[in-house]
Amino acid sequence: MLRRLDCVRWIALGGALLLSAMTAWAGEAPELAKLVAEGKLPPLEQRLPEHPMVLDYTAEGKEVGAYGGSLRMLMDSQKDLGQITVYEYARLLGYGPDIEMRPDILEAVDVEEDRIFTFHIRKGHHWSDGHLLTSEDFRYYWDDMLHDAELGREGMPRELIVNGEEGKFEVIDDLTFRYSWSKPNKAFLPALAAPSPLYIYRPAHYMKQFHAKYADPATLAKLVEEAKVDGWAALHTRMQRQRRPENPNLPTLQPWMNVTAPPSSRFVFERNPYFHRVDPAGNQLPYIDRILMDVVAADVIPAKTGAGESDLQARFLRFDNYTFLKEAEEQNGFNTYLWSTGKGSQIALFPNLNAQDVVWRGLMRDVRFRRALSVAIDRDEINEVIYFGLATPSANTVMPESPLFKEEYRDAWSHLDIDLANKLLDEAGLGARDSDSVRLLPDGRRAEITVESSGESTEETDVLELIADQWAKVGLKTFIRGSQRDIFRRRAYGGETLISVFSGMDNAIANSEMSPQEMAPTAQPQLQWPKWGEYFDTQGKAGEPIDMPEAQAQMDRYKAWLVATSRDQQRAIWHEMLANYTDQVFTIGTVNNTRQPVVVSRKLRNVPEEAIWTWEPTAYFGAYRPDTFWLEK
Repeated sequence: MLRRLDCVRWIALGGALLLSAMTAWAGEAPELAKLVAEGKLPPLEQRLPEHPMVLDYTAEGKEVGAYGGSLRMLMDSQKDLGQITVYEYARLLGYGPDIEMRPDILEAVDVEEDRIFTFHIRKGHHWSDGHLLTSEDFRYYWDDMLHDAELGREGMPRELIVNGEEGKFEVIDDLTFRYSWSKPNKAFLPALAAPSPLYIYRPAHYMKQFHAKYADPATLAKLVEEAKVDGWAALHTRMQRQRRPENPNLPTLQPWMNVTAPPSSRFVFERNPYFHRVDPAGNQLPYIDRILMDVVAADVIPAKTGAGESDLQARFLRFDNYTFLKEAEEQNGFNTYLWSTGKGSQIALFPNLNAQDVVWRGLMRDVRFRRALSVAIDRDEINEVIYFGLATPSANTVMPESPLFKEEYRDAWSHLDIDLANKLLDEAGLGARDSDSVRLLPDGRRAEITVESSGESTEETDVLELIADQWAKVGLKTFIRGSQRDIFRRRAYGGETLISVFSGMDNAIANSEMSPQEMAPTAQPQLQWPKWGEYFDTQGKAGEPIDMPEAQAQMDRYKAWLVATSRDQQRAIWHEMLANYTDQVFTIGTVNNTRQPVVVSRKLRNVPEEAIWTWEPTAYFGAYRPDTFWLEK
């Protein structure tokens, strides 16, 4: 069965097919019009694709904006250049506020049996430097990067492999290309729409100067020497990064492009004059001239935001900053919105099933122990004390906004029951206690659990202190240890950590067409089973194979979802995975539906007052289209 995803569905959101009614595009930024008048830039109609993406957002309550201004944001390091790319959110296919996937950079995608994907590029779509986007940019990635002996050492991305089978790529013509597999690949399109997407293209016209296959050897050797890197492959890797655009010369398809070479304490993102979207009136987006990303210490970002030094800020703001921010609103000209967080749990605990300590590993793998830890937590107390009663006590699972939500998932082993916790701990081999009423491990050691965090949030610490008091009532002694994030992750990955604390399920508003990979050991950063996740992620080159039946069952279900042949099958597999994930308590949720402070300058328009703040699928601000935000003068 063939189905087509095309841009008309997106345009139709506002009720009218604007594309068919438009014969000319209405306007462009004054600074671009000036460059056109000076002969430094082609006219607007030559910069836009033949069929631009028309964002008819009138149904969302937004208004046609005005051009101009600089949007200030605060980040804590050069690495956060990648965060701007998340916010910009131009993707081959992407999600809008309704969480439906549609073509964006692409004009259309033909999908046959969920295994054959034919992509159609917009005619006349340009990179930010004016070169045309063509099938060659996709062929270059496939042939000259993935299948190059030097550049392809990390192997094929897992989204391009189905049951060990590498996909087939073929160019149909300059604007059409195809990927195909013999079996369905349900993970492929969601990977292209992700906040950190699978980039299956590169600007071939630019990158060939760094590739040994195409570049003049002497010229390339000189570039390698000047860059002080070990060979042309290292230079190519540095120059091609899409996710973290540190190379200001790298052409982009995003609404703004970085023009600042690192290192710097301020990065400037200028408007892309060839950006492919227009507003309901036919004006080219984005409205805002530039984004200014100032790099400051994370711990001073709330104070600087409260002082009015950011026009749009949520990153590094916490719920416990809300009162301070509200008090500063009037004086410094901003509003503080409270968006709902879209995570399965604001703060979750991750028992490490790959712990090095043999005795503790046995306990972590005993479902009775994990269930006991969960039912010994008083989530109502956490909600009232930390979140003023605004959150929802829950296991780490999907929220009511998800069509997959069931109360039984939310309630699984998430109600306080001290008697049951004691019974389960006794059954798990922790019946003996010392003179301080602390339980003893099977080998006689005291049941002293160190819970480790990245040490970045007082909110985490406050919640952990409440949990430590609650676990003490069932004979478990808890210590809280904070460390720098890289050290925190390294300890968890190596099995040195017993229990980690981090945020819960990234996509708690998922539908059955989105990947359920979070509930199976598919990636090393999954702190409950990092070694199994690494094994899958590296295709067996690192980590450890799964050796726990319950976890293997989740992996088997995930692989079945990847090759499911109907939406009903996908939905059924999702429910199986949710039911087992919560019943097995692979992670321990506390509360969800918490609130994220979002500070918005009163000059900044079209930012929704109510929305969902989450990594996936909304890419934080991304699904709400920052290119449609505008600044009043």
